[in-house]
Amino acid sequence: MPAPIMRVDGARQLRATMKAAGADLSDLTAVNKRTAAIVTAAAGGRVPHRSGQLAATLRPAGTKTAAIVRAGKAAVPYAAVIEFGWPGHNIAPQPYVVEAAHATEPEWTTYYEEQVERILASIRGDS
Repeated sequence: MPAPIMRVDGARQLRATMKAAGADLSDLTAVNKRTAAIVTAAAGGRVPHRSGQLAATLRPAGTKTAAIVRAGKAAVPYAAVIEFGWPGHNIAPQPYVVEAAHATEPEWTTYYEEQVERILASIRGDS
């Protein structure tokens, strides 16, 4: 599994605080999925096209701990090879997801920060 593009300092503490305050951790799942959707939309325009099958498998996912862009499936098992390459077979990487994450970073980081602030405000009782 590739290393994360971004790591949020204090995310574990936020989840613990939310849990202790009785807040719904599914809020973080929804925020992470929406964050991944921003990157997924941008990756769709960058994915190499031969048949279009790979582009059709792009989908966002979120957990309480991560925003995830998924690509590939059983019928399209080569997604990781396209993204990261395979030097032993002379296949160069074409990092369409990583490039999309970097290109949209201002958008998804702003969104993520706003949503974490909203969650924190609800825990503090500010809203």
